[in-house]
Amino acid sequence: MRLFAALRPPLDVLDHLEQALQTVSPPWLGAGPPPLRWVAPEQRHVTLAFYGEVPDGALEDLAGALTAVGSEYGPLRLQLAGAGIFSRATLWVGVRALDDDAALVRLMADCGAAAEGVSHLEPRDRHRAHVTVARLSARQHREEADRRRRSRRGEAPRAPSVDLPALAHALSLYRGPEWEAGEIELVQSRPGAGRGGGPQHEVVAALPLGR
Repeated sequence: MRLFAALRPPLDVLDHLEQALQTVSPPWLGAGPPPLRWVAPEQRHVTLAFYGEVPDGALEDLAGALTAVGSEYGPLRLQLAGAGIFSRATLWVGVRALDDDAALVRLMADCGAAAEGVSHLEPRDRHRAHVTVARLSARQHREEADRRRRSRRGEAPRAPSVDLPALAHALSLYRGPEWEAGEIELVQSRPGAGRGGGPQHEVVAALPLGR
């Protein structure tokens, strides 16, 4: 099974974020599919560690290791803040720990270490806690590649269908409501099984932060 560990913002935080996203993203009026694939609000989360494929029989061991990690931390007071882009293709909103700036980074590293001997941890940017909110569509990826080729040849590139840097800039001052994260979710991801061909997520264990 394909697993990751995450913190899930509560509904009021997700609703506040959704309202902010709607204000900065104009409706798509062009032909064909929209250039951005927005992550469904119920699937927005803070990934602590992505484990990839884990044998079914190792689930209990991984959950036990994450329980031990969680016992070393108290609940975290968090806030969604700012925004940015990964690999010119993924729009994210940042997450900060209000009481201890380094606590979230340490938790991410410890959740990754919990998989030792269970899975080969997939490489991720562990130093940037974030919530992914949108990704470029496959069609838009092709358009981006075409624009870069035109630019290298000295030709005038076509205007992009969506300006990710502008969206990130518009969200750069975003500050969401504070919330307290009290548990780590161990989540199974089934690629392509969700709505619109996206992933389907199922929480297989909820592990407390704190003893």
